[in-house]
Amino acid sequence: MDADKAWADYAKGILKAEIKRRNLTYADLSERLRAIGVVEEVPNIRNKISRGKYSAVFLFQCLKAIDCKTLHLE
Repeated sequence: MDADKAWADYAKGILKAEIKRRNLTYADLSERLRAIGVVEEVPNIRNKISRGKYSAVFLFQCLKAIDCKTLHLE
């Protein structure tokens, strides 16, 4: 596995875990993003997260939208 793929998988795993920890769906995330002024449709969210190659801005928007105050990077 190349290094970029490993990092993409790591990023994907962290965000998916935080969403799952809160029992949210991608539809829920889309609504919460919209509430903070970020318009992302469910298919776009699903694709971004499944690839694991999204911007830090998208990551922080999602974390803010799901009210994640602490992130464990272990």
